[in-house]
Amino acid sequence: MNLFEKIFNYQLISRLEESGSYTLTSHERAWLKTMLAHPAADEAFMPETLRKLRAVLESEPTLGLSDHVVQKARSAERQVYHPLLRPLRRIIMNGSGIRLTFRLKNGGVYTGHYGFPYRLEYSMVKREWYLLWHHMRHQSFMSTRLANIVDVHEEAIAPDRSAALPAQISAQLEGRKETAIIEVVRLYNQELSRILYAFSCFEKEVDYDGDSDTYRIKLTFLGDESEYVLSKIRFLGKRVRVAEGARLQRRMLESTSKALARYAAETQ
Repeated sequence: MNLFEKIFNYQLISRLEESGSYTLTSHERAWLKTMLAHPAADEAFMPETLRKLRAVLESEPTLGLSDHVVQKARSAERQVYHPLLRPLRRIIMNGSGIRLTFRLKNGGVYTGHYGFPYRLEYSMVKREWYLLWHHMRHQSFMSTRLANIVDVHEEAIAPDRSAALPAQISAQLEGRKETAIIEVVRLYNQELSRILYAFSCFEKEVDYDGDSDTYRIKLTFLGDESEYVLSKIRFLGKRVRVAEGARLQRRMLESTSKALARYAAETQ
């Protein structure tokens, strides 16, 4: 592998994704092998998966960080891995129900609630894992932080009910989604890969208008993630503009007006 073993080009990446392929550099393989040697890897992976990964990377070198770094200085942060990930993932794969006990924001505890787990989701906004599930008694959609789950047990559920619930929950989630069109300012077309990377955690489609030489990115996100989308748009600055999406346009106008008013007051 040489310095050009991975090319960060949107057209190339798109073709690879369409074919189900993914490229890994030698540095990434070395990093992965080093991370798999950490004791936390035994908890994060199923034993068979861990054996396969270590076998594939057997001939790869490690980063050799232990010779130079004892512990990297860092700020306090939550761990990405959570002990409940593996058992909950197994329950979801089995199509079973759950008996859940979880804490509320006010400190109260709800005990023994029967539900159907739909999906595990990591929030890039709050940097936490959530369990999306259907509450059987209240017939409502729930989103619970894994950090708030006190206890969870697998429960049997009727096969016909297990088969019907995923479609029902999926329809509920679709109803919570919003879309927006982000247009890349033509002067910054060469930075398309960087712009797409900023929106990497969202569903997106990219269209190119050859007549105007303009890229338009259609973003799909949950309503409660709109502020996070706005933070990404502000980060990209003059490279992009919100072409469609009344809510985002209104919030961008509000924040811009407040900023202008603040600086105008300081210059008087």
